[in-house]
Amino acid sequence: MSQIEKVCILDYGSGNVGSIFNLLKYLEINSVVSNKKKDIQNSSHLILPGVGSFESAMKKITQNLPIEYIENEVVSKGKPFLGICIGMQVLAEYGLEFGKNNGLGWIKGSVIEIESGNQPLPHIGWNNVDFIQKPKLVSGLDKVNDFYFVNSYCFKLEENNNLIGETTYHEKFASIIGKDNILGVQFHPEKSQAAGQKLITNFLEYK
Repeated sequence: MSQIEKVCILDYGSGNVGSIFNLLKYLEINSVVSNKKKDIQNSSHLILPGVGSFESAMKKITQNLPIEYIENEVVSKGKPFLGICIGMQVLAEYGLEFGKNNGLGWIKGSVIEIESGNQPLPHIGWNNVDFIQKPKLVSGLDKVNDFYFVNSYCFKLEENNNLIGETTYHEKFASIIGKDNILGVQFHPEKSQAAGQKLITNFLEYK
C-alpha cells in the first residue's frame, strides 16, 4: 500500500465509530477519531460511519461536525471520503425516514424505504454486491463480494453514473455509490471480514 498519512474517522456520536477505528488499527492504518478542524485538515482520508436513522444522524452531524469545513476539504479540495451505512445515505439531497429531512446533498438522489416485498425489514445479514462499474474501490473483490448489511432504507440515485454496485433484496438497490473522490457503501465493512478489509485498503489508494 502506498503511504497514508492519517485517516480521520469523523466523530459525531455514531455508534460504530469505535469498530471502524478497531478495523483500521487491525490493518495497521494510522487513524484518529475526531471532529476537530485540525485533525480533519491533517488527514489524508475521511470516513463517516453511521448507524440508526437518517433523521437522527443528520441532527448529530449538524450539531457535532464542522460541515462547511469538511465540505470544503472534500467537495472543493478533493480529499477522499467514504460514507458507511447512514454515512452513505446522508450524502443524498434528502431522506424520507421519519419525515423529509435534508442531507448533505453531495450526490444527487434521495433515501427511501427498500421495496422488500414479503421479505422482512430491516434487511439484515450477508448479501452479494454486483458491480456495475469497477473503480479501484472494488478492485480484487470479484470473487469476494459478500458483505454484511443492516438497513431498511436505500439510496435512490438520480444519476446512474454514480452507481458502482447494487444488491438484491426482493428488488435491487444501490449498495456502493461514488462521485469522483466521494464514495459510499450501504453495508458495514467492519463486519464484512476479508471483503470489508480489502475494500477499506482499496479506499486508501485514492489520492
